[in-house]
Amino acid sequence: MKGVNNFLVTLSLLAFASASASASDLSPLQDFCIHLDSTRHAVCVNGRFCKDPNFATADDFFFSGLDKAGNTSNAVGSSVTPVTIEQIPGLNTLGISLARIDYAPNGGMSPPHTHPRATEILVVFKGKLFVGFVTSDPDHRLFTKVLRTGDAFVFPVGLVHFQVNIGKTNVIAFASLSSQNPGVVTVANAVFGSNPPINPDVLSNAFKLDKRVVAFLQTQF
Repeated sequence: MKGVNNFLVTLSLLAFASASASASDLSPLQDFCIHLDSTRHAVCVNGRFCKDPNFATADDFFFSGLDKAGNTSNAVGSSVTPVTIEQIPGLNTLGISLARIDYAPNGGMSPPHTHPRATEILVVFKGKLFVGFVTSDPDHRLFTKVLRTGDAFVFPVGLVHFQVNIGKTNVIAFASLSSQNPGVVTVANAVFGSNPPINPDVLSNAFKLDKRVVAFLQTQF
């Protein structure tokens, strides 16, 4: 009896570890489940309305436009062209998405941010980027690398990371993410640009800043 109990405990622990190790979207239970906003020609699969497979077309799995440069004339000097479930309905339940990122010369960046639901692998198609990520509490280790054309770098799920163009020409990169909806939290925007604003006393104590500095930063985001 004791041996049976030990076996059941071990089996339970393995099942828990396996479930906890899953870092991407759940595996689909069918070939595909094309996202549908309306219920016309729809069936409900895994809690989502999906197009009846009999009405699926090749266009449900297609996107055009990754050859076009994004507009980097903005405060951070970068532009993201996403390819998620919103652009390709057929990505629904498949646990993957893609993005093209354009960076302006001399400092165009993706400022420190996280993807709460996805690991990211970034490939530089043209140019030179300085990239990095920071590990979680309590170590906060910084890993950085200079990437050139053809190089790739991985940003683990949920960790704060960034990319900066350190060259004098435009940079093009492509990112693949392990979720159909990876989400993005830009650190500065979330902290200083929340709606409604976070109490300046909280931010002043957290960042060891004068409240006037906090008030100024809250006007910038």
